[in-house]
Amino acid sequence: MKKITNELIQKFKEYLIDEEKSVATLDKYIRDVNTFMAWCENKELCKSLVLEYKQEIIEKYAPASVNSIISSLNSFFAYNEWYDLKVKALKIQKQIFANNDKELTKAEYERLLKAAKSKKNERLYYLMQTICSSGLRVSELRFITTDAVRCGQATINCKGKMRIVILPKQLCKMLKDYIKENNIKSGSVFVSKNGKPLDRSNIWSDMKKLCEIAGISKDKVFPHNLRHLFARTYYSLQKDVVRLADILGHSNVNTTRIYTMESGIVHRQQIQKLGLLRC
Repeated sequence: MKKITNELIQKFKEYLIDEEKSVATLDKYIRDVNTFMAWCENKELCKSLVLEYKQEIIEKYAPASVNSIISSLNSFFAYNEWYDLKVKALKIQKQIFANNDKELTKAEYERLLKAAKSKKNERLYYLMQTICSSGLRVSELRFITTDAVRCGQATINCKGKMRIVILPKQLCKMLKDYIKENNIKSGSVFVSKNGKPLDRSNIWSDMKKLCEIAGISKDKVFPHNLRHLFARTYYSLQKDVVRLADILGHSNVNTTRIYTMESGIVHRQQIQKLGLLRC
C-alpha cells in the first residue's frame, strides 16, 4: 500500500540533506510533499490520484510553479521507488522576451537608490548597489565581509561551489566609508541590529517599502531583480554570455541566457535600426 506518512517524509528529508541540497531546495521539496499529503487525506496513492492533483494545481498556479511542484513530488516518488506514480511536467514554450512588467530598468533602479537615500536607509542604499554592481545572489551577501572589501574581492562558497567575485573599486571605497561610519570591525558588512547577516526576508521587506516613494510597481522590486539588471547591463556591453555565466556562478549557460533576455520594446528598437525598410 502506497501512503505518504510523516516518517517517510522525514526519511526523504534526511536523504536530501545527504545529497547536500540547499536549505531553500530542501524546504521547497518538503513543503510540496506535505501539501500533497494533506490534499490526499490519507488516501492510498495511485497514478489517477496524482493526475487529479496535477490538474488541480494547473488551475491554481502558473506553469513554472506547477512544474516545480511536480519535480518535488517526482523526487519523493523516485526516492520511495514508486516510479509508476511519477507524472510528466508541463511543456512550456521557450520565452523569447523578458516581461516588461517584471524586469527592473536602470532608471527604476536609480529611483530606488534615491528613495533609500531619502529615507536615510544607508544600509539598503549600499546593499542594493553591492548586488547590482557585482551580480551577487542575495544569499551570497554574507560573503561581503570587511576582509573582502579590503582586498577588493569576495570568495563565495555556496551550494558546494566556490568562486571569486571581483568588487568594483568605487564600491569598495563606498563600503570602506560605510564600515568606518558604522564601526564594523569584522565579518559581514550587511548585518541586522543583533549583528547577524541580513536574510532574504529582511532585504525583501525593506526594498518593498521604497516602491511608493520611487513610483515603481512592487512586482518589479525584489533583490534578485538587481542581479538580473547586472546581467543584462553586462551582456549589453560585453556580449559574452559564457564569461557572464562564470561571473554569475551558473553551471549552465542556458540559465544565463534567461538573465540576458531583452524586452520586446528593446528588440523592436534594435530591428528598427537595421535599415532594411524603404517607404
